[in-house]
Amino acid sequence: MIINRASLDALFTNFRADYEAGALAAASLKDRIAMTVPSATREETYGWLGNNNRLREWAGDRVIKNLTAEGFTITNRNFENTVSVSRNDIEDDRVGVYSGAMKMMGQDAALHPDELIFELLRSGTTQKCYDGQYFFDTDHPVNPDSPSAGTVSNADMTNATGAPGWVLLDTSKVIKPFIFQRRKDYSFVAKDQDSDENVFMRNEYVYGVDARVNAGYGLWQLAYASDKTLDATNYATARAAMMALKAPTGKPLGIKPDLMLVAPSFEGAALQLLNLDTSHYRGTVELIVCPWMA
Repeated sequence: MIINRASLDALFTNFRADYEAGALAAASLKDRIAMTVPSATREETYGWLGNNNRLREWAGDRVIKNLTAEGFTITNRNFENTVSVSRNDIEDDRVGVYSGAMKMMGQDAALHPDELIFELLRSGTTQKCYDGQYFFDTDHPVNPDSPSAGTVSNADMTNATGAPGWVLLDTSKVIKPFIFQRRKDYSFVAKDQDSDENVFMRNEYVYGVDARVNAGYGLWQLAYASDKTLDATNYATARAAMMALKAPTGKPLGIKPDLMLVAPSFEGAALQLLNLDTSHYRGTVELIVCPWMA
């Protein structure tokens, strides 16, 4: 191949097509379990989390709720993935061997939000959310402004600081259990100018993806974690705890789990519980076996 601007632009177009094909092939869970929020600055503060307002009969003046809470903040982080392509390989028309690498880069970028989210899920028993408690905890305050209102649990853990083996989620709400924050979306870029240092000094062209994003906790009320045996008794306890949750006003939150994520070691028990014709809980939630939880 004769290397000139036209041929390098065509090569970039082909590599980008491979990258996009890899991204399209990825089976991401982000949109199912996380709310994507665009970010306009270094960090975003979610002061409204936990304000579970409901419509009330309008009698007299409006009752104005102040949208402030613990001020849960998510700070954006920079991520990149970069590969180099030898100029000799381009001259010798050997660029086809890089197609798989570009597709894998696209797949990795598409799945990177899942990686961030499941990192949060695995550490949910030791990382705090908007109410100042651990995301998975046994003593979330019913009303942070009124300690006398008591506490409720969204965790049933033998190892109080360990990673959950299975998690129930309600993904039907506008707000999700997790937040994916996007300051700069994943973009495929190249350093392929003759004046670029990598070309001049090392005789190679560089291609990569970068993004400025992060993930954080949404509403703990929409998630329930356990590492105990996945049987009918423990499953029923988790479902009942989620559906019994109420707002500080005393009104039910209307939560109903519709998704179960399980680590691979819990797959057999989950299939028996949710798929056997003889099970009372057959089909009550969608099951996803998730290697990210291992």
